[in-house]
Amino acid sequence: MVHPYLNRRAGRETVVYPHPSLEPILARTLGVPLFQEQLLRIAMVAAGFSGGQAEELRRALGFKRSRERMKLIEVKLREGMARNGITGMAADEIVLSITSFALYGFPESHSASFALIVYASAYLKAHFPSAFYAALLNNQPMGFYSPATLVKDAQRHGVRFAPVDVQQSDWPCTIEEDGRVRLGLRYVAGLRAETGQRIVIGRAFPGLSEVEGRPAEAAGLGVGRGFSLAEREATPKGRPTHGGRFRSVEDLVARTGINREELSVLAEIGALNAFGYTRREALWQVERAIRPTGELYAEGTVSRDLANVRSCELTSHDSNFARSQDEDCPLPKMSAAERVIADYEGTGLTIGPHPMALRREEMSLRGALRASDLARARDGRRVRVAGAVITRQRPGTAKGFVFLTLEDETGIANIIIRPDLFAEQRLIVLQEPFLLVEGTLQNQEGVTSIRAERLEGLGGRQVEVDSRDFY
Repeated sequence: MVHPYLNRRAGRETVVYPHPSLEPILARTLGVPLFQEQLLRIAMVAAGFSGGQAEELRRALGFKRSRERMKLIEVKLREGMARNGITGMAADEIVLSITSFALYGFPESHSASFALIVYASAYLKAHFPSAFYAALLNNQPMGFYSPATLVKDAQRHGVRFAPVDVQQSDWPCTIEEDGRVRLGLRYVAGLRAETGQRIVIGRAFPGLSEVEGRPAEAAGLGVGRGFSLAEREATPKGRPTHGGRFRSVEDLVARTGINREELSVLAEIGALNAFGYTRREALWQVERAIRPTGELYAEGTVSRDLANVRSCELTSHDSNFARSQDEDCPLPKMSAAERVIADYEGTGLTIGPHPMALRREEMSLRGALRASDLARARDGRRVRVAGAVITRQRPGTAKGFVFLTLEDETGIANIIIRPDLFAEQRLIVLQEPFLLVEGTLQNQEGVTSIRAERLEGLGGRQVEVDSRDFY
């Protein structure tokens, strides 16, 4: 029903009604039944359904999209319409509208609710994009697109991001004074929430493990919330002081109790770069900071005191001081591709270049257009496009067709795969994270898709792309 309604609203199709008696019911939707309430009224007016029979129809429309129930009701519909003189094509059109509705339709109240969410979301995305995307990222898992895709969409809309940083990040994603969205510690793979809490509290309240004898959590200093002035003034042992930042990797370990695995991931994604290290230099320092300490630094009061003394010996120029004491790291710097791979492995996303941007020269040589080029290409043209597979869909109502969404550094491309092609290349479609697709472009009114004729998996060292698959 969607296309007839849109065509009529745009003036490309004449507004007509299956029967004159239905005009009062369908006038505001241009003769096209869109809502469940309209279907019930049609049944009562055209087929003479009683209130009880209309309720039976309503239950059939909502009961797991029941085709069996609808077949039984169809008989009653035709009998009732025949009594009212509605037969032939008019009756067929009404029955088709009602029975087809059972496969996809829902009440007008649901439509209004969805429309309000869409309108409000679009407004926020247009006028408050940083807050909009930060909120989406802080409420995962949800929705249709993964965090990696949300970040890239945000960047294409002008939103700037700052990386995870143990000196800056809270547990959730936050908005900084300059408008950047700072990625939160919640996105660090394998980082425990309690460790994230200790990082945030330890940074804000140096040396604080308890507040007046109570654990920090019980004192209300929870992950992800700010600290009010009253809380700070009322916390003698935890009052923020100048230099609350961690002075070194060793200081971070001493004040948070972070384990080797968590610290290694932070190093790999660049979250320790504020100490003056590259990612691999930070990995080198992790091994030095987490090394066995022996009996002298055994767990206990003496251990904590010595660790605190060691931390306090570092000057306010902690990064330079720490680096001057470190031996040279023999590991080479990560390449751009290695940083992207580390980002995906450590956080499931990257604020750096899209993986396809690193292969654009190769893809151009193979004749692949960018996603952003498709809208300007001629309808019916034979094209190639390449990208990361971010969604796979095979709706039950699509008669075996499969729909893919590919993403590159410029946007997304919609791919349509015939049932026979899917049967031939099922493993490629379902398992390859990056695809090169060749096919015929459909470009109608700015909506583009490609009817695939050939699919090819892209080899090479690849990132683990999170796709949302619906079969």
